[in-house]
Amino acid sequence: MSPKDAQRSRIASADGFIAALDQSGGSTPKALAQYGVEPTDYSGDAEMYAAVHAMRSRIILADDFTSEKVLGAILFERTMDSDINGKPTAQVLWDDRGVVPFLKIDKGLADEANGVQMLKPMPELDALLAKANEKGIFGTKERSLILEANAQGIADVVAQQFDVAKQVAAAGLVPIVEPEVHIESATKAEAEDILEAEITKHLNDLPEDVNVILKLTIPSKAGLYDAAADHPRVLRVVALSGGYSTDVACDLLSQNHKMIASFSRALAEGLNVKMSEAEFNSALGQNIEKIYAASVA
Repeated sequence: MSPKDAQRSRIASADGFIAALDQSGGSTPKALAQYGVEPTDYSGDAEMYAAVHAMRSRIILADDFTSEKVLGAILFERTMDSDINGKPTAQVLWDDRGVVPFLKIDKGLADEANGVQMLKPMPELDALLAKANEKGIFGTKERSLILEANAQGIADVVAQQFDVAKQVAAAGLVPIVEPEVHIESATKAEAEDILEAEITKHLNDLPEDVNVILKLTIPSKAGLYDAAADHPRVLRVVALSGGYSTDVACDLLSQNHKMIASFSRALAEGLNVKMSEAEFNSALGQNIEKIYAASVA
């Protein structure tokens, strides 16, 4: 079995979850502050990115961050381009930890229109996908944001997501389609009903040789995305934590039996730069166990 086939098999059917380690420029200071590294602790982007790479490296090398419970990890481009102990990050993930590497490819969100925020243009996407292939990346992720139950806005978001997904698939990578619904939206449940219908329409139109992963907000109506999880074009449906605490996110996820986690903030909750290695490994291990248990519930 080729590495790509082995990775596809793990993502499609193995027990576990996908870790999101892909905070970008806008969200990095918040992620670092959660970890106990304040803006006064670094000067400029270079030091900021060095600090977040040190945090991500510490997570990846932790005792419990292995294929036993972690299926994949989504990386920021700078993380993909960086090394851990002299070895490219994606190689460390797959060769040393048995964890499938993904890459965040979007350039952030456009301004709000029609109750949504679309993806910003990605004019250099083909070059980035080529580099991802060279680095041993299995799949990609791009995030849009839905703020209200606006049918036109949601249709536009999903259409754009699937257009990008087809471009990613044509490059030989597996796309994670992520049209997030804001957890504090006053019309969250209604937006999710519209979203589910739009996703189904686009899944039905995909060629038979294209498969996607769906990354979605945990729905207000448990089981809403069960049919999508069973669709022949879908490898897996994963859930984002969306700002929920680890315990709340895991409780909600456990009610959706065909979704697994792809958490970012909830994975790193309670971790601190000043912890000893034993303390850090214990805290991360507890989070991993909670997220794993919710994912296999």
